[in-house]
Amino acid sequence: MASSDPSKRPRPGQWPPAPDSTAMAPSSWAKRTGFHPKFSGETNARDSGQITSIPPVQPKPKEPDPNLDLEAGRPKPSPTKPPVPTSNGEPVVVKPPADKEKEQTPPVRKRRDSDGGRNLGANGQPAAAGEGSRRALRDEEVAAPIDVLPQAVVDDDGFVSRHSHMKYELRDTPGLVPIGLYGFQHYLSMLGSLILIPLVIVPAMGGTYEDTANVVSTVLFVSGLTTLLHTSFGSRLPLIQGPSFVYLAPALAIINSSEFLGLNGNTFKHIMKELQGAIIIGSAFQAFLGYSGLMALLLRLINPVVVAPTVAAVGLSFYSYGFPRVGACLEIGVVQILLVVMFSLYLRKISVLGHRVFLIYAVPLGLAITWAAAFLLTQAGAYSYKGCDVNVPASNIISNHCRKHVSRMKQCRVDTSHALRSSPWFRFPYPLQWGTPVFHWKMALVMCVVSVISSVDSVGSYHASSLLVASRPPTPGVLSRGIGLEGVSSILAGLWGTGTGSTTLTENVHTIAVTKMGSRRAVELGACVLIVLSLIGKVGGFIASIPQVMVAALLCFMWAMLTALGLSNLRYSEAGSSRNVIIVGLSLFSSLSIPAYFQQYGISPNTNLSVPSYFQPYMAASHGPIHTKFSGLNYVLNTLLSLHMVIAFLVAIILDNTVPGSRQERGVYVWSEPETARREPAVSKDYELPLRVSKVFRWVKWVGL
Repeated sequence: MASSDPSKRPRPGQWPPAPDSTAMAPSSWAKRTGFHPKFSGETNARDSGQITSIPPVQPKPKEPDPNLDLEAGRPKPSPTKPPVPTSNGEPVVVKPPADKEKEQTPPVRKRRDSDGGRNLGANGQPAAAGEGSRRALRDEEVAAPIDVLPQAVVDDDGFVSRHSHMKYELRDTPGLVPIGLYGFQHYLSMLGSLILIPLVIVPAMGGTYEDTANVVSTVLFVSGLTTLLHTSFGSRLPLIQGPSFVYLAPALAIINSSEFLGLNGNTFKHIMKELQGAIIIGSAFQAFLGYSGLMALLLRLINPVVVAPTVAAVGLSFYSYGFPRVGACLEIGVVQILLVVMFSLYLRKISVLGHRVFLIYAVPLGLAITWAAAFLLTQAGAYSYKGCDVNVPASNIISNHCRKHVSRMKQCRVDTSHALRSSPWFRFPYPLQWGTPVFHWKMALVMCVVSVISSVDSVGSYHASSLLVASRPPTPGVLSRGIGLEGVSSILAGLWGTGTGSTTLTENVHTIAVTKMGSRRAVELGACVLIVLSLIGKVGGFIASIPQVMVAALLCFMWAMLTALGLSNLRYSEAGSSRNVIIVGLSLFSSLSIPAYFQQYGISPNTNLSVPSYFQPYMAASHGPIHTKFSGLNYVLNTLLSLHMVIAFLVAIILDNTVPGSRQERGVYVWSEPETARREPAVSKDYELPLRVSKVFRWVKWVGL
């Protein structure tokens, strides 16, 4: 281990190091060959928990030292001359004489935590030379007595030069037109996450095309409203709130409960009211979890090794629905998948007018092209069969010829939906539009557990997005405040009747990284546009008319993306550690295998089930292996243990918090310290509540800075 005596440390620029410095040998093939992975978290440290001094690096001329540490703080600025910009805009830091440098700048000790031992920028990510100080203190006053690195070029408003990889950061307001364009782009790129869930659950509840159109409009309205609330009074990060895939599996489990299978009449409204009651109670529990400060305590147990398999299991859990639905019309569904994959992977680097349109708009472009091709095939008569009418109910079809082809006609034709024609031009979504919610404790208890999983998902999204757009990660108090407001948002979703809870969309982090747009104002303006669109009934009708095969094909891509985004949280830990590999592997395998046991228990090959095969995994509540004298307890346990994400979360959180491992190896999330955040104007402006609301809640320390 290197000597901790500051007098024996090599000065910046001194190379080779002093004789007493111990060089660390390469620890892997990757290090021996000079390969530096971005996400593996590999480190040269022989003890992953040790605290080592920063190795001496030959600094580039005319660039500030980028080495920062969120936990250890920043070294105090030395009284040097202010930096002056060069012709290319890069700041030049005038360094003190060598003999005084040792006295004025104490050696910075750096903890090797979540980045695998690489140099940290102000946001916790690896920083290239010259980027750390440009990004670290973008809004701090130079004269403020704050522990900061020497400032870069500062304008009248206290801003330093923008981080090179983002076009617009959190508080940037470039103008109405750019904000409008980027806000529309942001929401359009997330079209699949916003609209696909209603297209799955409403038909499963027995709803008509008109019901689907109304629920889609309601989802757009609630998503816009809750996004405005979150960017104003939640975490204040540019995160879109919407229907989460976390709530989809428990919603399908409730929809396919045995007590709803024999319903007659309008089953949609009856099941929707049951869902509303469960979502409202589960969301109230989530709001209590956030605003009471319990979330700040739970944060000690939630690390990347827990978040990664939990979120990944959400995407993997829908494998039984994805391609089986695509197979109903292969020539349409497979083309849809191939187009989205081609746009998002093979054509992702092609720019048009400075925008990577194929990567940003992969989902809407793929949908538009496939829809157009299906329309042409329908008009050409490819799916027309003599004497067969797709509008005739299957029970009334007598001809075997028509019985054979009716399913293919319904899945492949694009003119089977009447949602667009029957939708009104104006419709205002209002609370309790489906009736008074019905509350059952067994369904509500399932949603309470799911709300905890939703909070775990949001923790990873908060951390990852803050590294992209904010000066520092949020404090535990800000995170608790965000989780509390997500609970309030889900209560609103339950009152309006969206069918699922409202939470931070995990895909938002990927969208921010791709579009390089992190402006809070752009997201807020896009939310206002979303509310306006929700009032136009034809918009909901148009979305509801998307053929089910295309919906399933898009979901295959979205769930794969969700799985990848979940596993990407491992970049904050040592992904190559045997400890983490085993924990993540066990969590993922258990999340698939244990629920399969509950889902298949009591079902024989000859069992006559009245639901489609792709919904059978969500019927475990009626035939699961747990049988006690309390039917409600049987329902809760059989349902929860048949949900993939619940098993992944339980296995991961138990193993990660009981198996020994250093902070670096576990990749413990780095959150900002409250006292440090209050002293730094940049952090305060990023997360402080607007309109002096923060002064009212200042006494509530666990939900503020």
